[in-house]
Amino acid sequence: QVQLVESGGGSVQAGGSLRLSCAASGWTYSRNCMGWFRKAPGKEREGVASIGNDGTTTYADSVKGRFTISQDKAKNTVYLELNTLKPEDTAMYYCAAKDGACGWWYTWPYWGQGTQVTVSS
Repeated sequence: QVQLVESGGGSVQAGGSLRLSCAASGWTYSRNCMGWFRKAPGKEREGVASIGNDGTTTYADSVKGRFTISQDKAKNTVYLELNTLKPEDTAMYYCAAKDGACGWWYTWPYWGQGTQVTVSS
C-alpha cells in the first residue's frame, strides 16, 4: 500500500522560504512521477510541480523560478523548495504520485494528507 506523508508547511512572511518534504512508502521508483499540487480556499486544485523518474521537471507558470522540486530516491522522498513566497501561494499543498508519464491532466491515484502553507503580506 502506497503512503505519502508531507511535512514542512508553516506560516511565513512574503518573500520568505519553506521546504516541503514528502516521504513515500510502499512505492517503487522504477516507473513513477511525483508531484505537488495545491488547493486554496475558493479555488480549484492546481498542479505546482512534478518530477519524472528520469529527473525531468515541470512547473506551473505561477511558480517558475521560485519553486524547485527534487527527489532523493535513496530516502524515498520528494522535496519542494518554495522561495520568494507570495500571499497568493497560501494553500494546502499535497504530494501525489502516479505510474508512468507526468502531467496534470492524468489521474493521480496516490495522495498525501496535505501540509498548510500560509504567506502573510
